[in-house]
Amino acid sequence: MFTDIREALQFAFIQRALIAGCFVALCCAFLGVFLVLKRFALIGDGLAHISFATIAIGLLVHVTPIFISLPLVVLAALLVLRLTEKSLLYGDAAIGLLSAMGVAIGVLIASVAGGFNVDLFSYLFGNILSVSQTEVILSVILSLVIMGLVRFFYHDLFAVTFDQDHAQVSGIRTGLVNRILIVLTALTVVLGIKVVGTMLVSSLIVFPAVSALFVATNFRAAILLAAVFSVVSVITGIFVSYIWNLPSGATIVCANFVIFIVVFFIRGRK
Repeated sequence: MFTDIREALQFAFIQRALIAGCFVALCCAFLGVFLVLKRFALIGDGLAHISFATIAIGLLVHVTPIFISLPLVVLAALLVLRLTEKSLLYGDAAIGLLSAMGVAIGVLIASVAGGFNVDLFSYLFGNILSVSQTEVILSVILSLVIMGLVRFFYHDLFAVTFDQDHAQVSGIRTGLVNRILIVLTALTVVLGIKVVGTMLVSSLIVFPAVSALFVATNFRAAILLAAVFSVVSVITGIFVSYIWNLPSGATIVCANFVIFIVVFFIRGRK
């Protein structure tokens, strides 16, 4: 086992996967706690489905999909927030409509274009072991920006998460804070696609946050525990998938699930 791990660390693609995966995992953990407590966790799943269409567009026009996905998924996220704020649709309904259209458009483009179904499959279920140097650099830069903004707006995000009405009365620009949260979530979802794929990326946001909230004694502790759980699951998933030749995205999600089960039983015993 340890020999296999030492051997794996000699490969550049494993090193790239670990760097990109850990940074994306931290972003998912930081934002996941806010989203779960706001009962907005499904936004990750919805945006992931929307990203499916943007990836298909990128492959069709022969542009690195992440460069197409970033602006389009951010716009879709802002549209979801706009629809819910204006009370035109409930949040889950807006997410459901846009995510369904995203999948439909992606399938249509893949069907009409053809020729890149294998590439599209890797984006559906993730393949972090194939992450490129450019994607690593982009993941690190965007992850640092996202975590920096979460740290800068931490108190506002905290206030809006627990009592939006009180936060608004206190002078906090809740609309701006919600937009910041939703944009950061959209960026994190796009970054997480290469790690676990569009079909599984929401689990990287939800699992660590829920596991941490089971045992954390305060909000800061929940964020720190979520970060630890998320990074551990990514590292474990990468090495297990390499050693036993398993799909990396699914292995990372299963590692998250194991952590959740362990934490659940620990909480139950207490």
